[in-house]
Formats: sequence, C-alpha cells, structure tokens
Amino acid sequence: MKDKNGIGLFILKKLFKLATLLVALCIVTFILMEKSPLDPIQAYVGADLTVTQEQRDNIAEHWGLNKPPAEKFMSWFGSIAKGDLGTSMIYRRPVVDVIGERFMASLALMLVAWVISGVLGFVLGIISGANEGKVVDKCIRGYCYVLISTPTFWLGILLIIIFSVKLKLFPTGLGVPMGVLSDQVTIGSLIKHLVLPALTLSILGVANICLHTREKVIEILSSDYILFAKARGESKKSIVYNHVIKNVAMPAITLQFLSFSELFAGTVFAEQVFSYPGLGQATVQAGLKGDLPLLMGIVIISLIFVYTGNLIADILYRVIDPRVKGGDKA
Repeated sequence: MKDKNGIGLFILKKLFKLATLLVALCIVTFILMEKSPLDPIQAYVGADLTVTQEQRDNIAEHWGLNKPPAEKFMSWFGSIAKGDLGTSMIYRRPVVDVIGERFMASLALMLVAWVISGVLGFVLGIISGANEGKVVDKCIRGYCYVLISTPTFWLGILLIIIFSVKLKLFPTGLGVPMGVLSDQVTIGSLIKHLVLPALTLSILGVANICLHTREKVIEILSSDYILFAKARGESKKSIVYNHVIKNVAMPAITLQFLSFSELFAGTVFAEQVFSYPGLGQATVQAGLKGDLPLLMGIVIISLIFVYTGNLIADILYRVIDPRVKGGDKA
C-alpha cells in the first residue's frame, strides 16, 4: 500500500513538472516566433502580388496579428486553458484536427522504427558484449560508431538513391500514391510508402541501444555470479540465455522509452526528406510560414509525447529496482 502511495505521489510530482515545463516552453516558443524575421502575413499571402494593404490589414485583424505580443499570448493561452488550440493559418482547419491527422501518420512511422531499432539494437548489443574483443564485436562497434555520426537526411537520401531510383523497389516519397483518393489507398500501398522513412529511423536508432546493451553485458559477464556459473560448468550459451538477457532486458527497455525525444527529432528530418505527411513536416511548415497556433499546438503535443516516454521509464525503474525507491526516500 505504501509503495502504491509512493508511486502515486511520484506521478503527481511529475505531472506538476510537466505543467510548469509546458508553460515555460510555450513562452519561449512564442518569444522566438515574435523575434523571428518571418512576416506571417507575407507567408500567408505567398507570392500573390495583387493583395492590397487593406487586405493585409484585414488578414492581420482576422488572425489577431495586429495585437501587442503580450495581449496576443494571453489570448492564445486563455484559449489553450479552455481546450481550444485555435485554427491553423496554413490548413484553414482546427489545430486539433490537423495534429490528430498528422500525429497518427507520424506515430505509425515512429512505432515501427522504435520496435525495429530496439529489437535489433538489443540483439546486436548482446552478441557484441558476449564476444568482447573478437572480430564480430569490432564490426558491430564500428557499425554503431558510423551510425552515430550519420545525419538522418543523408541516410534518407542514400536510401532513396539505392531503393527508389536505382532498384525502383519503393516510392521516393509521400505517404500515399499521387492522384489516388483516400478511400482507394490500400494497406500494401501505405506500407510501401512507410518502409524507407521507417528504415532510415530504425538504422540510426540501433547505435545507442546496442552500445548501451554491450556495456551492460560485459559488466554482467565479469560479475561474481557469472564466474560461479562458469565454475559449475554452465556453457556460454546457457549463461547468456539464463543470466545475461534477463538482467540486460530491463535497462534496455527503459533506455528505449528515454529515446522518445531523439526518435521524434529524427522523424522531423526523415519526413522532410521523404515528404512524408506527418507531424514533423507540419512542424517545419508551421515554422517557415509563421503559423503560430499550429506550431504552439505541435510543441505542446510533442512535449507531452516525449515526457510520457521519460515518465514510463522512471516508473519502470521504480517498480522493478528497489534501490531507486530507497534513493528517493533518502
């Protein structure tokens, strides 16, 4: 009962931190947008030279762009407190609808990449750690070091050149085929458009989990109880299966949840390269065209998404590892 109360209090503290962080991030984002050299009215109008000054003034009045910054922020923040994220200047639709549609597309991309990178990184980390100093270990480590220094956009372009331009196996971009109605798009077509951006994120996401798992495996294999298991005559395969995997799995899972922020950042670049209609592409468009309601809405959703991953990791540590609980009490 005491542990349940402790976890409940811990979650309440985290939610309070999330609320304060949301307010702070909204203020910072708003200030950056106000200081930006971009003219939201010009971005709204585009290349239309027939728009008169009177029409520009009407646009500014309609979107509240002619108000003082403090009044503009308080008006927007008051709407947020009521659950209204406003209307997107780019899409002429409620921000909630735009984010909901785009987030689902990004979530499918991130989920596939998250699972593949986690499983592949975990397996490679165990193989590398169990064969420390051998050729396979050196190859896996070299592979990970190359991945860490590889930009997302560069790898995306490389995959397009190989699999789309040369081999013609997958489309070069977009989330669905051009000229096809939404109700006529098949699951197979959606998967084909998802493969390359998901593969880009999966390949890059392997490195951290692999190297972290490798270090944990080496640490466990050098522990006293492993030496005792070897003395009893257990084979290397049995030791890895019965002792190493069970002890390495939990840290690897928590690290995966902590990688939400890196995954979301990588998604922004991947979606730009592949013109994938997700939340990352909407973020770039909102920033370049001065769509404040949409950008602020995306900032809020992104923070909640990343913070949720960190919170799950913290809860897992507290539930599984009693030393974390003891550290909090102290």
